Amino acid sequence: MKITNMISTIDDYAKKQPESSVYNFLGNVHTYKDLKEDSDSLAAYIDELDIPEKSLVMVFGGQQYEMIATFLGLSKSGHAYAPVDVNSSIERITNIMEIGNPSLIIAIDELPVEITEIPVIKISKLKEIMRLKRKYELSHPVLNDDNYYVIFTSGTTGLPKGVQISHDNLLSFTNWMIDSNTFSVPQNPQMLAQPPYSFDLSVMYWAPTLAMGGTLYALPHDVTSNFKSLFSILPDLPIQVWTSTPSFADMALLSEDFNSQKIPTIEYFYFDGEELTLSTVKKLKERFPNARIVNAYGPTEATVALSAIEITDEIIDKDERLPIGYPKPDSPTFIIDEDQNKLNIGEQGEIVVSGPAVSKGYLNNPKKTKAAFFKLDEKNAYHTGDLGYFDDEGILHYNGRLDFQIKFNGYRIELEEVSHVLKMSKFVEMAVAVPRYNDQHKVKQLLAYVVLKEGVKEKFDGDLLLTKAIKEELKDVMMPYMMPSRFMYKDELPITSNGKVNIKALIAEVNKK
Repeated sequence: MKITNMISTIDDYAKKQPESSVYNFLGNVHTYKDLKEDSDSLAAYIDELDIPEKSLVMVFGGQQYEMIATFLGLSKSGHAYAPVDVNSSIERITNIMEIGNPSLIIAIDELPVEITEIPVIKISKLKEIMRLKRKYELSHPVLNDDNYYVIFTSGTTGLPKGVQISHDNLLSFTNWMIDSNTFSVPQNPQMLAQPPYSFDLSVMYWAPTLAMGGTLYALPHDVTSNFKSLFSILPDLPIQVWTSTPSFADMALLSEDFNSQKIPTIEYFYFDGEELTLSTVKKLKERFPNARIVNAYGPTEATVALSAIEITDEIIDKDERLPIGYPKPDSPTFIIDEDQNKLNIGEQGEIVVSGPAVSKGYLNNPKKTKAAFFKLDEKNAYHTGDLGYFDDEGILHYNGRLDFQIKFNGYRIELEEVSHVLKMSKFVEMAVAVPRYNDQHKVKQLLAYVVLKEGVKEKFDGDLLLTKAIKEELKDVMMPYMMPSRFMYKDELPITSNGKVNIKALIAEVNKK
């Protein structure tokens, strides 16, 4: 199936299956009929406000039903939305307001900052608007190249960058997902809604689910961040499709209850947002032997993902770093060198993507847009900043970030490659390689933060013997210059609100003045 309009597709389900559940938030259920009526009422209200046409609206909240209903209402009234997570810092919220210049804020959770210069619709008012059940005709919805949403990513300078994703960008991604044999999204999918809406990985669950008339099972952050709370709820959810970062799956795998006996409905795992490791896949295959595991890859700027592959037993048996997939058919993807020349099969360089899913650029940031976006073969294209290569079968492989590439003792080292090899140790559960810099910002030491497998620490008489054992085990698979000189053992690694290991926080920690 293919869709040509996201908004009318969702509305059509209100006619075809009005009483079907679209959103389940801890047992609080809303139907497709509710979603249409509530989004229509909000769209009618917004049309009467004195705000510029097609202007950006900031939506602040967590995983509540009102978030998805608000997004749809804004799309109907021709406005792009910028989702901002309830767990965002005050500095991030104010930065987003300054950069995005929203004409309106809809606060589903209470804002931690006082706002006087921008109109704010609070949750009490929003519910009052939705109770009116006003009719609405789609006369000026978001269409074509209009911005559908703007996701603010963390920039390398610390300031967020607003990635503009149009309706056409969204259609390119959604149609690939629902039409692809790789994902094989089931009819009326029952999907876990865990990544926050401020993280574009969320589009991987809500877009195909709403396009195919399914149900979203949303879990708030206070549940997903609390192991006990998560497993008091998770086994009772009839989810077919699990979408998350690998780090969130690793957390779930710490529970013995995360298996196909306790949660028999899970048939699909979709991963994106960070590198999926062989060790995670092997554990999932043991726990969920019949589930399809899909590894997807892509930056926010190319609309969620540009490539994907099912991780089969054949791939697992190769015992190598996992591939990141076949590129989307409508998104020509290339490997280029430092002089922008396209490279041949097997040659490593920067991954660049082109085609209809590539963003038009960063909102109100022409300098950063010019640096990252360009034209390639007359198509919009984007520099991912990721290193990779294509193999003989046309499968894309990931070799780390250009900005996580360091020079140490004359050697170029990929931090993610070091982390990847460390995880091959039978003693190691998780690991991150981190550089320590001198006053001239040259790397003087390579460190490793390590989370050990259960029961490992007790087997060794001190950290020195443990470190020696890990180094001895890996000496044949890791070049000597890549081996960290110091290992620091932790119970857990810091995780961002998006569910990724916070490498930047660890780099900042070891480089405190």
